[in-house]
Amino acid sequence: MTDVLQRIESVCPECLARIPADLVRCGDRVLLEKSCPEHGPFSTTIWKGEPSFESWIRPKVPYYGGERQQTGKKGCPYDCGLCDRHTQRTCTALVEVTSRCNLQCPVCFADSGGAATDPDLDSLSRMFATIVKQTGGCNVQLSGGEPTVRKDLVHIVRLAKEAGIDFVQLNTNGLALATDKNLALQLKEAGLSSVFLQFDGVDDTVCKELRGRALFTSKCQAIDNMCVAGLGIVLVPTLVRGVNLTQLWDIVRFGLDRQPHVRGVHFQPMSYFGRFPEKFTPDHVTLPEIMTGLAEQSGGGVHVDDFQPPGCEHALCSFSAKYLMQDDGRLQRLGGSSCDCGPIPAEKGALTSIGVTARQWGGVDGTGTQSRENEDDLSRFLSRARTHTFSISAMAFQDCWSLNLERLQGCCIHVAQADGRLIPFCSFNLTARNGRSLHRPQPQKNAC
Repeated sequence: MTDVLQRIESVCPECLARIPADLVRCGDRVLLEKSCPEHGPFSTTIWKGEPSFESWIRPKVPYYGGERQQTGKKGCPYDCGLCDRHTQRTCTALVEVTSRCNLQCPVCFADSGGAATDPDLDSLSRMFATIVKQTGGCNVQLSGGEPTVRKDLVHIVRLAKEAGIDFVQLNTNGLALATDKNLALQLKEAGLSSVFLQFDGVDDTVCKELRGRALFTSKCQAIDNMCVAGLGIVLVPTLVRGVNLTQLWDIVRFGLDRQPHVRGVHFQPMSYFGRFPEKFTPDHVTLPEIMTGLAEQSGGGVHVDDFQPPGCEHALCSFSAKYLMQDDGRLQRLGGSSCDCGPIPAEKGALTSIGVTARQWGGVDGTGTQSRENEDDLSRFLSRARTHTFSISAMAFQDCWSLNLERLQGCCIHVAQADGRLIPFCSFNLTARNGRSLHRPQPQKNAC
């Protein structure tokens, strides 16, 4: 028995043509079903289990302000960057400083490893200035490729800070940070606040499956070096069914044991764009499966109703919760449930997210272990909260199977381009089944 919940717009996985689609309930699943006149029907699961799809809402008043770079003549996703139909401002701007990489992972949203010329420092400086001008201020993540293959990465961080960007984060596999003990210190001194560390599991079985080689020891060494430097660390696992879904709580526990420097875990279910196994059947790991898995694997340490929809991006894109780890190791949920007092202004949600992200994911001073015997209960709580808050979150990116244009128009994570455009992340990485990308430059496969 099926029930159509909503009519939306999506794209054909073969030709990326815009086509109508339905969100359909089938038992405990919600499917995105669509049919291309040329390539036939397609279906994929976008929601499975509890909390219910219908309950997972966070209404927002659309934001149409700011500088729009496109007129929307063709419509989403072809005019992205940003078109006049976009309903959210930029919360995080990604700047891809290279397409080169020191790994050749079987799974890579960027299909890294190309031979494209790295943007020079003058170009990057202009990009940072343009981001500040167009957004009025946002967080910036340096990405790629693998940014640490650039010998001038420290200088790039300085350029971002000089442009007026308060929170600069590095997206990295951590290999260079493991082998060069001074790199983390240099990056911190230049103004880097946080590191988004690729961290798929707590053993080499997972690393070999997703990254093609044993990396766990290197990841641990990179974390040790970043802790010494005082950088904030966020562990970022790519989740793949049959590979690491049984390690959700093991990964969280690994991070909790390395507080105060590991500030959270941000799960990212694998999406079928960039580079992925040639032979596959789309089987997306859904947000409720992660929430339920965390609750079950933690043995009651966290609960499904701890997690809330986002106030910034579209509700179906993510969940999050913040905790205080108490002295005895128990987790105390911080913040209440999201209220049902009506839609929130989208821009207000984005501005709140910018500040909360910077505070939670940035580095902290001290270890929180100093004596607090003479403090009252409130002072002890505040002292502990400065060093031992921990976020658990996830973001489900959209690919050619799961793309919902309503969600895309509410995206707040944008990839900056040299020509000034800011392209929504899922649109920029959108890849047809044959590997053709809608916006991202195609890499040369023979490059290393």
